[in-house]
Amino acid sequence: MRKIIAIGECVLDTLFRNGVPERAFVGGRIANAAASLATLGLPVTMVSECGADCVGDIIIKFLNDHKVETSSIDRFTEGTSALSAIFTSDDGTEEIVNYGKYPENRFSVKWPPIEKDDIVIFGSLYAIDTPQRERLFELVTYAAERKAIIIYLPGFQHGINFRIARVMLSILENLETSNIVVAHQTDIDSIFPGEDGDGAYGNHIEFYCHNYFHVARDNSVTLYYKNGKHHVAGCDQPNRLAWQAGITAGVIYRLIADGISHDDLSALTAEQWEHILAEAVEWAEHCASQPDNCISSEFAAKKFATMSEQQE
Repeated sequence: MRKIIAIGECVLDTLFRNGVPERAFVGGRIANAAASLATLGLPVTMVSECGADCVGDIIIKFLNDHKVETSSIDRFTEGTSALSAIFTSDDGTEEIVNYGKYPENRFSVKWPPIEKDDIVIFGSLYAIDTPQRERLFELVTYAAERKAIIIYLPGFQHGINFRIARVMLSILENLETSNIVVAHQTDIDSIFPGEDGDGAYGNHIEFYCHNYFHVARDNSVTLYYKNGKHHVAGCDQPNRLAWQAGITAGVIYRLIADGISHDDLSALTAEQWEHILAEAVEWAEHCASQPDNCISSEFAAKKFATMSEQQE
């Protein structure tokens, strides 16, 4: 069976509403996408890092409970796991404060094997900041050479001040190596200020990668691909993390369920792309309704049965 390798940050988020703590959950859109896909029964390996502390234990338990393989997560001892405090209010404003201390020598991970038509998801600060960038990009480049499907989630955890000009070359290299890009408008605001979906794709992304899923502020999703474009309206759902994680997981599910290979991507029809987009939005809506930002066991059972029928 095709494997999924997810490379990104694992964070414990605490949501505050009007100054009152509401709930805590494991975040990181890549980690949440990995958890959904593993719940489905697909072989998913998470490549990340967290401290050998209580917070790290919570993160690992969450992933293990969702059947994600965690042997490629570095449990460092000199430092503390990442925490994010998300402060929201009834008027829609949001502020994020990040905590955590990483060791000087970090991201000492064991790389999983990658074969043709496996799927690699990567993004976050790991994809642009040293020292993780060098090690991560070695794996992504190798995966691309092996003809794995590469999905890139540009941007980084909000609340982190970053000089985007310093890492723009890395972002462009990431785009060039990728087969599919998934980004939210808030990511585009940070990377390509002043651009909407059309501008980001036409002026920047299309030159490097033809296939782009753009999530607007109202959660509507526009899919751009070579010589085509489709749009699906969003819904009133403020859970941006779950929405983007669901989009990513839904795209991957459809690729695997339909048996779409690396070599097939460039020749997909408009109907096939519409099918992928509809699936992605369905997953996003469901994930955004769940307390842990991942698909439920009932949803997983339904999707697994559908996939099994198609592949018989």
